[in-house]
Amino acid sequence: MARRGDVMKKAIGAVRADSLLSVVTEIWRGAAAFAHGWTGGAPVRLFVSCLAAAGFAVVALGVSPASAAETETVELPLNDLTLTGDLVRPDNIDMSQPVVLLVHGTFAHKNVELIEALQSALAEREVASLAVTLSLGQNRREGMWDCNQPSTHRHEDAVAEISAWVDWLGTEGYQGIVPLGHSRGGAQVALWLARAGERADIPAAVLLAPMTEDEGTAAARYEQRFGAKLADVLAEATAAKPDEMLEVPGLVYCSETKATAQSMLSYHAENPERDTPTLLTQGVSMPVLVISASEDEVVTDLPERLAPIVDGAKIRLETVEGADHLFLDFFAEDAADLVAEHIAALP
Repeated sequence: MARRGDVMKKAIGAVRADSLLSVVTEIWRGAAAFAHGWTGGAPVRLFVSCLAAAGFAVVALGVSPASAAETETVELPLNDLTLTGDLVRPDNIDMSQPVVLLVHGTFAHKNVELIEALQSALAEREVASLAVTLSLGQNRREGMWDCNQPSTHRHEDAVAEISAWVDWLGTEGYQGIVPLGHSRGGAQVALWLARAGERADIPAAVLLAPMTEDEGTAAARYEQRFGAKLADVLAEATAAKPDEMLEVPGLVYCSETKATAQSMLSYHAENPERDTPTLLTQGVSMPVLVISASEDEVVTDLPERLAPIVDGAKIRLETVEGADHLFLDFFAEDAADLVAEHIAALP
């Protein structure tokens, strides 16, 4: 069983001042609405003051702006590792309501800005969420992946960790779990869905700017970035033992690094299991919401690649206008709106 960390009460117990919470909420909502409207001069100063006031209240009192919520740090043993996650549960929901399982992007972690913003925004919409850090082979991993460390992990290792967290949420009593992955995490969630098949406890899924794989341009992109021919690097990895450590020109975004042969092959050899549109055609049965960003410069071909399979029912595509790949600032709120609507529409 998971060992739970200390529970941080963000808006309960001694700080259950409903009137004060209402004031903070109005400040926050007013500032948010204001940001979408006026600009310049005194109004901007007022907007900044509103945000500062709301932020002070949140920090000083531990109050979530629009919904009381409890955050719990969770640790989960898996094989020889300990996985970590943050469970955010709004005050007024029960286990019969779906919980969102958040999986971050490439070599990131549960505390990156987007994931934290999504958890906060979902809590305001009375949706519970668990944000997890994929271990990448490290015990209680924190922060972004350090490229100076040798890589032994594989893209597909995420499947076992997602399964472990889904099982844990089930043992906690949650009856519906909605996996949500961003970028590479989206492709990893799609891979998990394809392998898991139909499950009663997975009523839906969400993929946020999920990764696509263009094998036709992979070699050119690798050579442009790392100055080496991908075919030569893969040939060396193929000839080596799976756990043999190699000096490689690049792995994902790490230059001049060390990686096992199997790690190199997992991330760079041709493999449709890294391509989200392909995975969505391989036995994924639940309703999947795919959210794209109109200004995404990382995953640029998502709408085009999804067009043949989007039907508005099983596979639905929505675009957040103005957002880039990271959905920062108010664009995370827009994404959270779509997620909450997707969940609310479930039977």
